[in-house]
Amino acid sequence: MGDQPQWVEVEGRRVRLTHLDRVLFPATGFTKAEMIHYYTQVAPAILGQLRDRPVTRIRFPEGVDGERFFEKNTPRGAPEWLRHHELRASPGSQDEGTVVDLPVLDDLPSLVWAANAGAIELHTPQWRVGPRGGVRAPDRLVVDLDPGEGAGLEECAEVAHLVAERLGDAGLDDVVPVTSGSKGLQLYAPLDGRRTAMQVREQAHELALGLAEDHPGLVVASMKRALRPGKVLLDWSQNHPAKTTVTPYSLRGRERPQVAAPRRWEELGPGLAQLDPSTVLERLEQDGDLLARD
Repeated sequence: MGDQPQWVEVEGRRVRLTHLDRVLFPATGFTKAEMIHYYTQVAPAILGQLRDRPVTRIRFPEGVDGERFFEKNTPRGAPEWLRHHELRASPGSQDEGTVVDLPVLDDLPSLVWAANAGAIELHTPQWRVGPRGGVRAPDRLVVDLDPGEGAGLEECAEVAHLVAERLGDAGLDDVVPVTSGSKGLQLYAPLDGRRTAMQVREQAHELALGLAEDHPGLVVASMKRALRPGKVLLDWSQNHPAKTTVTPYSLRGRERPQVAAPRRWEELGPGLAQLDPSTVLERLEQDGDLLARD
């Protein structure tokens, strides 16, 4: 393919592609062209998660062994057709009090544009915006399970079942586990949008404190590193309006290409492992989108 820029038409939009043969994951030889292909193939599922959500990108212009940086604002030179909204940064964020110009990647051309810019990871909040940028109440509660040193996915799976039981007691039954593509996993519970972000955050906080009290040898609700070895951090803070979580079906910028992948509950046990892009696409074809809502 070479280093010559190419213009391609994606759903009627012209998108510029560059350095398609650049190796983004040296451990496996996975290239930018392969990343763009993955995001194109997974688009029917990931666009449902990205729809109406502003996206913070983690870009790796030279690959995972090079410099990485978070990008919130829409960059100069972005295509004129790219949807973006100027939003006031949420209280508690690093940008508090400022206006941030955030892109929304809710169509295939936008997704391909971001991938070409080296945006391996796509992170989104638990809330969406309206067509004119009005911020809506959260439509999901997310619990992030992060294993401390000496713990792993098996311990996260054990905690996930405990969390799902507590959420079920609270009337949240349709919980979907997502292995993060990194170390742990997340649990997604859809909401009806009637409660504020801070109310949802408080529910997650109370859940974390309760499980840490009932299972002190397995669960911790504090981020203090001294408390975390051998345990799973139940990170309730992901529900703060200023926080974002890796979007399901997003790639991760680890040594090898892995994906934040929805899982079936019966998979959560011994032997649970993170999934690579090809496996995720195979599962999507066989099982459909486990996060799809009627």
